[in-house]
Amino acid sequence: MLKRFCLIAGLATVLACNSTRTLSTATALNQLSKAEAKDGWQLLFDGSSKKGWHIFNNRSDGSAWKTDSGAVYLDPAAKGPKGAGGGDLVTDEAFSNFHLKLEWKLAPGGNSGIMFLSQEGEQYGASYLTGPEMQIIDNDAHADAKHEKHRAGDLYDIIAAVPQNVRPIGQWNEVEILYNNGQLRLFQNGANVVSTVIGDDNWQALVNNSKFKTWKDFARFSSGKIALQDHGDKVWFRNIRIKKL
Repeated sequence: MLKRFCLIAGLATVLACNSTRTLSTATALNQLSKAEAKDGWQLLFDGSSKKGWHIFNNRSDGSAWKTDSGAVYLDPAAKGPKGAGGGDLVTDEAFSNFHLKLEWKLAPGGNSGIMFLSQEGEQYGASYLTGPEMQIIDNDAHADAKHEKHRAGDLYDIIAAVPQNVRPIGQWNEVEILYNNGQLRLFQNGANVVSTVIGDDNWQALVNNSKFKTWKDFARFSSGKIALQDHGDKVWFRNIRIKKL
């Protein structure tokens, strides 16, 4: 009887611990630790609303971007005629020197991206016309991933990510964009995959060898919006936070 009681008590303790761990993990989503808050980090996504975000150039009400289970995601099926409800989701605030961290995952065959230093205005038809992009894509199933510098983690069409360490489709990937006075570093799943200096001679050579060579305002600004791309495929984002440098 005593053994049975101890076994039941032990099992209850394990279940309680597992319950606490699950709760703790769920609570950690879209929240800053005390250390992060003290260090100057701020949340860009609260986990349940699109407060602080809008559609690029206010082209739609953004209804195709939804929130669920602590993530903001694009639901392509919710877009109306001519893309109503969709469009790139951009921050209300512009950022200059910053350290951005977030997590993303894709539906099979999907494509998306994270633009930064993007400008809005009638003269700009898309966020990628001015903002460099960290590529998000299904490397195995999307045709565009066959092109060099178009794979997950790449600085799109400019520098290929090394190593190529994207996780299998359906899993969350942790990425970072660190930009400070032209110095740019991209991180994917803990590895520094791209390093460059925006604006130096080498950068200009890279741009001249890319699709952006004739785009007069591409990467010309030292401050701009963060944009989550609507490429027509289902994509999720969470734990979006930034530190101004």
